[in-house]
Amino acid sequence: MIVIHHNPDCGTSRNVLKIIQDSGYSPVVIEYIKEGWTNAQLQGLLAAADLTPRQALRTTKSPAEALGLLDERVSNETIFSAMLEHPILVNRPIVCSPKGVKLCRPSETVLDLLECWPQGPYYKEDGQQILDTLGQRFISSN
Repeated sequence: MIVIHHNPDCGTSRNVLKIIQDSGYSPVVIEYIKEGWTNAQLQGLLAAADLTPRQALRTTKSPAEALGLLDERVSNETIFSAMLEHPILVNRPIVCSPKGVKLCRPSETVLDLLECWPQGPYYKEDGQQILDTLGQRFISSN
């Protein structure tokens, strides 16, 4: 089973969901901004992804700065509590699969969690190629 903690308003999150679906999976989609987090759920997710709250903090397009969370003196406990209150503070998408749990930024990071990949060539919604014609990771010559 694959689970994606998804925000449909986020291009990276949409790309990751599409990669998963185009790989032949039917993931469980959790719109965490609508559903929120329980303490145990968020703690378990961050532990499984080997992320601290500070590492998982979305610093742009979120209230992180307004809440004073960008100051390095702010504790992980304070950030975690703010994430429970404001789910948008958690960076996304976070994907859980039998191969592990990861914050999938950039979106092609999700390939590490999938046994099967989409058929190549494959492009993200912005046109960036991530798989070549043979279905191998595309390496840009730039």
